[in-house]
Amino acid sequence: MNNGNDPAARHGSARGSAWYRQPIVWLGAFVFVASIAGCVWLIVVGTRYADTPLDTSHTVFGVPVSAHSAAPPPPATDPPR
Repeated sequence: MNNGNDPAARHGSARGSAWYRQPIVWLGAFVFVASIAGCVWLIVVGTRYADTPLDTSHTVFGVPVSAHSAAPPPPATDPPR
């Protein structure tokens, strides 16, 4: 009769389900490492080649690329007497 005090009986079922025997853990680790490697590769490629300026219409989806001059301040009013 197993009363829960036997270490071999307690860990017998857990031995087959160790984390390193689960394929989904290895798949997740592979996807994580591949995404980090891809980020590093994009950073390296981005710093290696210069960004050439393009002649554009100075708008992106109808929004101006550069800031416009600010609106003039409102006229000063005399304080009430």
